[in-house]
Amino acid sequence: MDKGFEKQKKIVYDFICDDLYIPMKVKEMALILQVPKDQRSALRAVLDSLVADGKITLSKKGKYVKGESKHLIGMYQANARGFGFVILEDENTDDIFISADDANGAFQGDKVEVMIKNSPEGKRAEGKILKIIEHGTTTMVGLYQKNKNFGFVKPDNQRFTKDIYIPNECSKGAVTGHKVLIELTSYGNGNTKPEGKVIEIIGHINDPGTDIMSIVKGYDLPVEFSEKIMNQVGRMPSEVSTADMAGRKDIRDWQMVTIDGEDAKDLDDAISLVRDGDGYQLGVHIADVSNYVQENSALDREALARGTSVYLVDRVIPMLPHKLSNGICSLNAGEDRLALSCIMHVDKSGNVTDHEMAETVIHVDERMTYTSVAKILVDQDADEMRRYEACVPMFRLMQELSAIIREARHKRGSIDFDFPETKVILDEDGYPIDIKPYDRNVATKIIEDFMLLANETVAEEFFWREIPFVYRVHEAPDEEKIKTLSTFINNFGYHIHVGANEVSPKEVQKLLANVEGAPEEPLITRLALRSMKQARYTPENSGHFGLAARYYTHFTSPIRRYPDLQIHRIIKETLRGRMKENRMEHYEKILPDVTLQASQMERRAEEAERETIKLKKVEYMQDHIGEVFDGVISSITKWGAYVELENTVEGLVHVVNMKDDHYQYIEATYELIGERTNKIYKLGEKVLVRLIGVDKLQRTIDFEFADEAEEEGEHGHGENCKDRRQVNCQQ
Repeated sequence: MDKGFEKQKKIVYDFICDDLYIPMKVKEMALILQVPKDQRSALRAVLDSLVADGKITLSKKGKYVKGESKHLIGMYQANARGFGFVILEDENTDDIFISADDANGAFQGDKVEVMIKNSPEGKRAEGKILKIIEHGTTTMVGLYQKNKNFGFVKPDNQRFTKDIYIPNECSKGAVTGHKVLIELTSYGNGNTKPEGKVIEIIGHINDPGTDIMSIVKGYDLPVEFSEKIMNQVGRMPSEVSTADMAGRKDIRDWQMVTIDGEDAKDLDDAISLVRDGDGYQLGVHIADVSNYVQENSALDREALARGTSVYLVDRVIPMLPHKLSNGICSLNAGEDRLALSCIMHVDKSGNVTDHEMAETVIHVDERMTYTSVAKILVDQDADEMRRYEACVPMFRLMQELSAIIREARHKRGSIDFDFPETKVILDEDGYPIDIKPYDRNVATKIIEDFMLLANETVAEEFFWREIPFVYRVHEAPDEEKIKTLSTFINNFGYHIHVGANEVSPKEVQKLLANVEGAPEEPLITRLALRSMKQARYTPENSGHFGLAARYYTHFTSPIRRYPDLQIHRIIKETLRGRMKENRMEHYEKILPDVTLQASQMERRAEEAERETIKLKKVEYMQDHIGEVFDGVISSITKWGAYVELENTVEGLVHVVNMKDDHYQYIEATYELIGERTNKIYKLGEKVLVRLIGVDKLQRTIDFEFADEAEEEGEHGHGENCKDRRQVNCQQ
């Protein structure tokens, strides 16, 4: 370091340490220290260096004060563009932006100590990583490329921005084009690359199945169950025994059905419904998985480690082995099964006036699908109605009650963003032959409404019992994000009321209703969604903002979600009168860790599921390069506009591909404006785009904007629809 610069730092630091010093900005300090205007940048550099050293701090008002910066602990999340963020351990604190120069060699997932460098008012704090406490990544998946005397691996995860050097003797015989799992042996520094060794060759990049298995390995998803667990499962019965039925409420004579997707095999919820005076008796009967998965057994520990089943585009990685998830725990039609039932009396306004929790024995009459029930209720399909004649009156009653419950939930302010999920259709080789929005029909809504009602009912009972419990919470949005949203929507003449520094879900619901059908609807709906927090599991009940529910839990899917299984144990111990002080203490001790693990594994599963869908979207679109599609601008950044097609595929129109002009990003209004033409691209705008390229390794899709004339000439409004892989075929 230059001695003159260090001397300047000492002078400025001594000035700030003086007893008579009062916090001031750069301009004020320059005047007092008589620093000429042309040298103020040098003064700022001195102050930045003192902040980086931790000797002084910069307040939110931009004033420099004496005292070491507060050092915080968090997890580093890298970005492919070099910068990153530190996600602090305190979930109520915003992430800290880390520039590429301040990352200090941190890797994706590292636990780091960070210091705040700058806290601009109304903006994200900026920080510097001081040290790496613990490396969060020890293995990774990537594409191996062999050179003469060594090899290197290009990581699949774009957050890892450096190639990994692999010595020849550590390659395990990998050749160029192999997807490999490597273990990091060195994390490198500013001068050297990270190093690793190959621990598994997944397969060649062109081999079927290698792409999905690379994602599975990349997210460290456990595929197989250990021999010890399979031995435990092997000893379990295939049928419900008389001994297991003892002491349970026998409701096998109740008419009930399961309603699921065509491909579902783990059926964990059944429904019964009859009229009860001028109201209804609704039974939500959930598979009693806890009868077979004992607390702290090898199987239970494995289920906790997995946290959830993972639903990838071509496979399910179950939380529990198939003998349980598809067998004795699955509520298969025509079989006696053990259940935990929530039997609710619902009035004609959709209120639960009374309910009973019971350990039951049930017998499902019919295994229904969403499609089949929709055919009965919407299409009045004669064949379908004849086949399920005995159940048709119950389905009509379900539709009636579902509408009442949904309306009651709507009145209290429940928010329904209703963005389409993606359904990927694969051929027998795993190749995508169709991509379309997942159909949310009348039957899916019926099941959704009944499950939500049961979850709320169970959560409310155990909240008032003051028993340790697992809640599914969704906190109110951050005040700053709502203020930003409020400021933006004012440009369109909309308003959202924020009372006592907090917005109510009803206000968000009103906003979505007001923009429905308007040209700016996609724009405002997406911005409202982005202002929301993520739901999570916790032992503390703070309500569910999105559902406008004071009490909410996950009780209805113990085959595929560990929190539900944990809740079942608590309910059953309570029903049996065993929730004594020692058991209360036990649950109070374990639930913080259980809920944290469940939330983390849920995030991992969601990310892996998204990556497999992105992969298949890219694979699907690679056959359509040069074609033109209708789309909507779903996001705008300084590097371009993301466009979503009608089939949910999303790609980027990069600014470098906007050849007609040079476009500037206007952050305040989410717009790209041409400097010469003044042409404006807005979030939510309908556009025509041409597919110009895909990158399967990076899982990216690139578009360019097209105009109507080009669309007519090159796509012909659907005249070129030659096979079932055509995306934009207009009927």
